[in-house]
Amino acid sequence: MRLPTAGDDSCWGGRNFKFASEDQKLWMERMAAKGWTAPDWPTEYGGGGLDKGQHKVLKEELASINARSPLDSFGIWMIGPALLKFGSEALKQQHLPPIVRGEIRWCQGYSEPGAGSDLAGLQSKGEDMGDHFIANGQKVWTSYGDKADWMFCLLRTDTEAKKQMGISLVLFDMETPGVTPKPIKLISGSSPFCETFLDDVRVEKDQVVGEVNHGWTIAKYLLTHEREMIGGMGAAVVGGESLSQHASQVMGLEQGRMNNPILRAEVATWEMDAACFGLTAERVTDEVKSGQGVGATSAMLKYYGTELNKRRFETLLKINGSDGIVWDGEASNGGWLPRTWLRTKGNSIEGGTSEVQLNVIAKNILGLG
Repeated sequence: MRLPTAGDDSCWGGRNFKFASEDQKLWMERMAAKGWTAPDWPTEYGGGGLDKGQHKVLKEELASINARSPLDSFGIWMIGPALLKFGSEALKQQHLPPIVRGEIRWCQGYSEPGAGSDLAGLQSKGEDMGDHFIANGQKVWTSYGDKADWMFCLLRTDTEAKKQMGISLVLFDMETPGVTPKPIKLISGSSPFCETFLDDVRVEKDQVVGEVNHGWTIAKYLLTHEREMIGGMGAAVVGGESLSQHASQVMGLEQGRMNNPILRAEVATWEMDAACFGLTAERVTDEVKSGQGVGATSAMLKYYGTELNKRRFETLLKINGSDGIVWDGEASNGGWLPRTWLRTKGNSIEGGTSEVQLNVIAKNILGLG
């Protein structure tokens, strides 16, 4: 579990997840037993109970030994924080411990064919049937919807209310009759996204997060965590090594430095920008620890992190030359590099486009009106 990941062999958990090895299973189970798959969640919900400072130390120590993430989870990154802040005690007890243990895999039902950046324009409806809703509509760009066990989903539950009102955040099992995910093939050749059809899907009212018709505030809060998650790709180490380490290994060194001055400058610039981004993310974490909310700052982290990630893979292609565009075969790890490079193009779309994030930054951070 200190080795670089080989393509897409991260542990996502869930009812149908197949572990790549006994080591991967043991690593996830031992970390979950300590609550360290969600280190800063309260212990009563299965978390580690660490404060922000302790969590930071744990991350640094795991990074120092190149430890793989024991569990990648939209439950931990997105719906979990929303449940901790807005969920009823019953919902917390029902959903949070299984998330920590990697037993349930979640997907997100937000975007629709006619409501992407304008998310409040969603049209999927939940008809009130007394003790439950009947949901109908279509979601799109549902990441891993065909592999998920449960969905957190936005529905319009009051069609007469103003645009941002009348929206509820609901939870339902993907095996509920009427839920149909269909994978969408991307230019990378993979199909991580789905379109998801809802046809007379029963959603129990006790699976509403917060109050009925008041889900927009919760939805925005969840989006801040999604944007932080996506932005975090920018400074993450790929394959257990930094960009400069990879360049040195592939291209070799002469008198202790890369012999290509243009690429050497590009790698150095990227690593300086990544260091600045990491320090900014730490400052934001400290501000949150002191009681300040993330708010519009998440748009800044998302924008810069995704653009940084795209630059990184552009540079990786340059470093690897013609070997970097090999599409298939064992030597190229199944074409991991060119396929991932293509996948990064979606980073500046998902979670809110870069253009929308720049508007948020201009208005809410820079005060440009």
